[in-house]
Amino acid sequence: MPWLVITGVLVAALSLRGPIVAPTPVLTDIERDLDVGAAAAGLLTTAPVLMFALLTPVAAVVIRRAGAETALVVSLSGVLLGTFVRALPGFGSMLVGMVVIGASITIGNVVIPVIIRRDVRPERVAIVTAAYAAMLNAGSLITSLLTAPLASVIGWPAALLTWSVITIAGIIVWAAHLQRERRAGDDPDELYSGVPAPAASSSAPGRDVDPDILTGPLPVVTRRGGERRMLRRPVAWLLVASFALQCTIYYALSTWLPTFAADELQLDAASAGAIASVYQGVGIAGAFLVPLLMRFTPRIVTPLVICASWLVVTIGLLAAPGSLWVWLAVGAIGHAGGFVVIFSALVAVARDDAEAAGLSALVQGFGYAVGALGAPVVGALHEATGEWTAALVLLLILAIGYCATLLAAIAAAGRPRR
Repeated sequence: MPWLVITGVLVAALSLRGPIVAPTPVLTDIERDLDVGAAAAGLLTTAPVLMFALLTPVAAVVIRRAGAETALVVSLSGVLLGTFVRALPGFGSMLVGMVVIGASITIGNVVIPVIIRRDVRPERVAIVTAAYAAMLNAGSLITSLLTAPLASVIGWPAALLTWSVITIAGIIVWAAHLQRERRAGDDPDELYSGVPAPAASSSAPGRDVDPDILTGPLPVVTRRGGERRMLRRPVAWLLVASFALQCTIYYALSTWLPTFAADELQLDAASAGAIASVYQGVGIAGAFLVPLLMRFTPRIVTPLVICASWLVVTIGLLAAPGSLWVWLAVGAIGHAGGFVVIFSALVAVARDDAEAAGLSALVQGFGYAVGALGAPVVGALHEATGEWTAALVLLLILAIGYCATLLAAIAAAGRPRR
């Protein structure tokens, strides 16, 4: 296996979710110091998610033109730049920094699955993908757990800036990989962009990448047809609805969990962030659990487990917030595994590679656009009512809708194709 590539993927993954979650443990301090309301503060997580929705096609173009490895270095460099912009004084700078971070992460979201499929042998793709998903959650765990304690010592702007160290590590690893490949006379960017590569590279696993369709373990974007046929299929819109509802609940909870924990349990920022980090931490195990369930249990079991997870966390937070850590531990299975279930169904219903890629772009584009509304809407409800009940009722309703659409999508995906 290409261990330097895998190491680079895992290190890069730490910077593809952590920077979005990093401000959430200190949102109360940000609101107070910058004199903004809860709805405005929610935009700090909304902005990156909106970039996911808007810029995925642009990211695909960047990757085609620059090549996979260079595009990932550009992604991490953009995250680093956004982290520094975010540390500048003023809410406007914070928001601009989060936009830059989100735009840069979009490139990483698209290109890492491509690199995994291209460079990892087929029998290892599932485990490397699971490790990648786990490291996404690990990045969120680290920032959720440690931002508030750091902020209490050095202030929240410097605490947020601290996480640039992880991003710099990723840039160093990928720069070393690029340098090593070029010294060997095997330009990885040429391998991706469709320019004929030197003969020495022909033995590398999975490197016959079609430049017209960006595909990874989960397909991402296409330039070819099939869109009209795809849009006429009810299962496509069920998958869109499922992913949109999951994104909405996940980003709303990730944004406001530390504040909710502080309010309901009368905790300081560090303790609230530590409890909220359970939601990210258990997701690391969930990333490996769900593929095992999918492999060894009947088809319907995994989506039922995911649905139960979302219902438990939303009902639990509403009915018994004192047991917050229990509900978060269960809920983490839902957010870690729901993505895998939805996109496995997507691959199953696609008639060909082009349709799979187009459907993935549709699902992610709509899903992230709707999901971007979650944090500011929940923040606005909390600000308007002075409590969390209305916001939690909304999340419960969304969870019920998610279960209905996901189960309907899985049922549709299991029907014979016509």
